[in-house]
Amino acid sequence: MEPNWAAEHLQVIRTLMERSALYRRALAPVMLLTGVIGLLAASAGGFLQIDSPRGFVGYWLSVSLLPLIGSFVLVRRQALRDAEPFWSPPTRRVLQALLPPFAAGFIVGVILLFHLTGLDTRSASVLAMLWLPLGWVVLYGCAIHAAGFFMPRGMKVFGWVILLGGCGIFALGIPDIPRPWYAHGIMGVFFGALHLAYGVYLYFTESKTPAP
Repeated sequence: MEPNWAAEHLQVIRTLMERSALYRRALAPVMLLTGVIGLLAASAGGFLQIDSPRGFVGYWLSVSLLPLIGSFVLVRRQALRDAEPFWSPPTRRVLQALLPPFAAGFIVGVILLFHLTGLDTRSASVLAMLWLPLGWVVLYGCAIHAAGFFMPRGMKVFGWVILLGGCGIFALGIPDIPRPWYAHGIMGVFFGALHLAYGVYLYFTESKTPAP
């Protein structure tokens, strides 16, 4: 049983190395899509004045589903176009790396959504619109860094940027600005602007990389 597991593991590593260029091509549109959705959602959140703690949490939990669905469609289309199996062992490894932090962030958000009514206004605002967004950022950075072990090297660097950025803002403490602006701004910067910048970088650097 152990030799079979080792052989399968080596095959997964070999396949990941062979498909590095393929994953890089698929990653650029995923990052661009996520960045556009993040920026539009942050702008819409401010414009629509989604400024209650429960409204903020429910809004961003709903928004988080859009890039997940869009990424699934983009990656599946890429696999079909390149005649590659979608649900391959490397894909499962990447999903296994992403899933624990993603699931933790979503579950915490859902639990908090149902418990905010029992808190006073100030506590609910601090928890939902200050600490929760930064918690999401840190967990997301962990997820991206973990997936980076199975994808192009830049993903680990991108994960560190998000992770350290979230921790750095944690260290700054509570800012003296309107809480909704701050909360939507955090989401827009980390899930919008940074993804868009990384997607643009991947798009232009990939155009100079010959296909395998």
